[in-house]
Amino acid sequence: MKKNIPYFRFEIAPMLKKTNKHCRYFYRKLTKKSLLYTEMIHCNFIKKNPIILLENKNIDNIVLQIAGNKPKLLSLCAKQAEKIGYKEINLNLGCPSLRSQKNNFGACLMHHPLIVSDCIKSMSDSVSIPITVKMRIGINNDDNYDFLHKFIDLLINSGCSRFIIHARKALLYKKINTRKNLIIPKLNYKIIYKIKYNFPNIKISINGGIKTLLDIKKHLKYVDGVMIGREIFKNPMILTDIDKYIYHTKSISKNPIIIVKSMFSYIEKELKKGIPLITIITPLLNIFYGVHGSHNFKNFIFNKKKILKKNNLDVLKKALSFIKIK
Repeated sequence: MKKNIPYFRFEIAPMLKKTNKHCRYFYRKLTKKSLLYTEMIHCNFIKKNPIILLENKNIDNIVLQIAGNKPKLLSLCAKQAEKIGYKEINLNLGCPSLRSQKNNFGACLMHHPLIVSDCIKSMSDSVSIPITVKMRIGINNDDNYDFLHKFIDLLINSGCSRFIIHARKALLYKKINTRKNLIIPKLNYKIIYKIKYNFPNIKISINGGIKTLLDIKKHLKYVDGVMIGREIFKNPMILTDIDKYIYHTKSISKNPIIIVKSMFSYIEKELKKGIPLITIITPLLNIFYGVHGSHNFKNFIFNKKKILKKNNLDVLKKALSFIKIK
């Protein structure tokens, strides 16, 4: 009998200004099984624009990643998301941006575990879908195992059912930008393995610096799930191996030209709504990563600014002629 594989065995990280609904639609062409996320959405924004939850629920098996520090408002947003059909509600405790620090959400909330606990409990008590967190292994000088263990133990008791842990601590209140916070300091996978070992009944997923299928399989020996973000945006064709090798289901077509052409009807539909062509196609521009002609493919598109402004799909169709697949 085939072992039941958790739906979160592999997941694609939420990335601001990258994993929008067009990106998610494209990723679903490459993997039917992977767990996908919305971009991080602040609960204040959802309160003012509740339609945003409906607009972002454009595929199946999707998680709402939410930001904020107000338990009652987070609870209200969680209820709305559950009605719409989101798979999980994920509280962001990992964003290190100056904006998140100024407004007290994201990674800086790890300095305030009791506030986080109240937020988790309020959401968990309000919905039946899982409440999860995406977090760092620590922040600033609070980066030892005891700190991480106590933090996770508190949130488990508050109702958090799964932890996605980025294997770097966040460096806050310093002159360091968000981009650098994604690459420094060094990764520490072993501390996450230790957390899983000491919390065997809690689902733990790992994130940070993971690039290949081999990396994924290695980590899955120690944790329940793996999340990748930037590497997929850089080379989305990685996803065509996930369904077969992680979920043991039918693999996706590996011909990138066929995949792009399968997007044409979606692109035309979105163009009729007035969405700029470049907004729709940006996520798929790296699908030819490492393929002969990929540089000319992108150059052609970006050199046709006048055509892009006219929102004409022909520029993408013509750009495909530069791709040479053996």
